[in-house]
Amino acid sequence: MIAKNIYFASDFHLGSPIDIDHSREKKIVRWLDSIAQDASDIYLVGDVFDFWFEYKHVVPKGHIRLLGKLAELSDNGVKLHIFTGNHDVWMFDYFEKELNATIYKEPIIREFEGKKFMIGHGDGLGPGDHGYKLIKGVFSNRLCQRLFAFLHPFVGVSLARFFSRKSRESTGDKDSIYLGDDKEYLMQYCNDVLKTKHFDYFIFGHRHMVLDKTLSGGSRYVNLGEWFHSCHYAKFDGATLTMLKFGG
Repeated sequence: MIAKNIYFASDFHLGSPIDIDHSREKKIVRWLDSIAQDASDIYLVGDVFDFWFEYKHVVPKGHIRLLGKLAELSDNGVKLHIFTGNHDVWMFDYFEKELNATIYKEPIIREFEGKKFMIGHGDGLGPGDHGYKLIKGVFSNRLCQRLFAFLHPFVGVSLARFFSRKSRESTGDKDSIYLGDDKEYLMQYCNDVLKTKHFDYFIFGHRHMVLDKTLSGGSRYVNLGEWFHSCHYAKFDGATLTMLKFGG
């Protein structure tokens, strides 16, 4: 068995309009403190920030408590893995240089102690949602990113946060409403993958709900939920993946 545990969490959405007193950020830092001694790896599976764009010499202000804690964990030997989500797709090399973190822009496949994992944020996977998939392609385009970088940060950040807020208003609570086994697009995606390849665990975020569903062949689809209300995370101890709730 692995000597230490591997942890997974998703959808902090730091910087969202309801972040007034830093209480959510402080809670996330307390969670990181609680796992610091027995964590070998921490996977933050997308939408860590409600908006993020790295200019060459400028990054969005704020989030200093989280960034400081991640730097401390990294300095103490914990391996950090950060996925871009649909809200913080514009991560480049800042976290790699400052935190020694590995950045992922697509789902990855890993094997831990003989267990096969697919890990990703989950946006753009499965059937439907063609409009978003088109927009994601634009946001991921290098030319579009460079053109956006020409905007002064005051204009660029303000504009991006405006669209992030509008996106949240149009989505509402849809991301936290369970659609049923036959309509959950991430579950459909997992089932399609399992037709040709076995995974023990599929770990995603994005849907803003906590799910732990058994699929064919004993595979499990786990959705990590969000940190506005549920504050759940997953822990793999080398043998079993467990969903836990942080209440500290």
